[in-house]
Amino acid sequence: MPIFIILIIFSIVFYLFYRVKSFRSNGVATKEWLNSKASIALGLFLIFFAINSFAVYITTVTYIVGAAFIILGLVNVIVGYKKQKHYRPFAVEEYDSMNK
Repeated sequence: MPIFIILIIFSIVFYLFYRVKSFRSNGVATKEWLNSKASIALGLFLIFFAINSFAVYITTVTYIVGAAFIILGLVNVIVGYKKQKHYRPFAVEEYDSMNK
C-alpha cells in the first residue's frame, strides 16, 4: 500500500533528522528532548512497517513478527512521548539561558 510506504519514509527521515540534530546539540536537556522525539519517530516507523507487511505478506511468521514490531513500536512511542513531555520545559529553560 503506497500510503504506508510514504509514512515509512517520512518516519525514518524524521528519525534521522532528530538523531543528527541531537548529536549536534550542546545542551543535555535538549539532547534528551531530541532523543525522545527520535524515539517517537522510530516507534512510528516500526508500526507502519508492521502494518505494511500485514498488507503485503500473509503468513503466520509475518503476523508474529508484525505483532512484535507493533508492540515494540507502541512502547517506543509511549515512552518517547512521556520523555518528550518531561524534558521539554528543561530544554526551553536551557535554550533561554544559553541565549541571554
